[in-house]
Amino acid sequence: MAVLRLNGVIATGSRFRSGINLAGLSSDLDRAYKLRNLKAVALTINSPGGSPVQSALIATRIRTLADKKGIPVFAFAEDVAASGGYWLACSADEIFADQNSIIGSIGVIYASFGFQGLLKWLGVERRTYTRGDDKLMLDPFLEEDPGDVSRLQALQTDVHDSFMTYVRERRGVKLKGDDSQLFNGQVWTGKKAVELGLIDGVGDLHSVLRQRYGDGVKLQVINRRRGWFNRGLALPVNNPNGTWIEDLIMAVETREYWRRFGL
Repeated sequence: MAVLRLNGVIATGSRFRSGINLAGLSSDLDRAYKLRNLKAVALTINSPGGSPVQSALIATRIRTLADKKGIPVFAFAEDVAASGGYWLACSADEIFADQNSIIGSIGVIYASFGFQGLLKWLGVERRTYTRGDDKLMLDPFLEEDPGDVSRLQALQTDVHDSFMTYVRERRGVKLKGDDSQLFNGQVWTGKKAVELGLIDGVGDLHSVLRQRYGDGVKLQVINRRRGWFNRGLALPVNNPNGTWIEDLIMAVETREYWRRFGL
């Protein structure tokens, strides 16, 4: 059995050790499916979500390899498989979690800051030149524009529709709740997620796979597990082109992803 650990915030080209993206996982996925006598691939997931694009790309890659090789995929949620983390879980044929795992958050969120008063307080004049009326949409140094918010919400609706479509395709008739309940961004414990059909059962990696394939099952971990220290603080690894304040903001944002789920 190949074991892939998907731990951290899902982000494109992440500068953080805990980031998950297709570029970082591609070689690990290839290695997993090239193991001799491979019977199944197991995903251990501990992610509060992140980029919907990277979530979709990784899930598609997993399904492409699984279908090509005819290899079943099992997902095992640990502390949390929420938002994009749940999107990744849905790439598996079966999903399991601890009864206390946090599952769901099938929704879309955008968070930013408003610094419109900061520059004035600092006595700094900002100069920005654009071609295109909407190039400054949701600029954090300007007052919030209701038109910008409406355009953002339209984008979020499209992404949310894609997320819901994928969950319906992968979970199908297993889903037990109404759309208004399942797809409103709410989260549940693993125990409740079973009742709603979001996962297939309560169980951990070793017990489930031994039950399916016998006590002699061999687990081959493909990538290293990320430690709590790096995951929790999301420390920048190398940012030669950035600034300390950019690193700090991204670290705070990453920490906020985990904090929403009490982690």
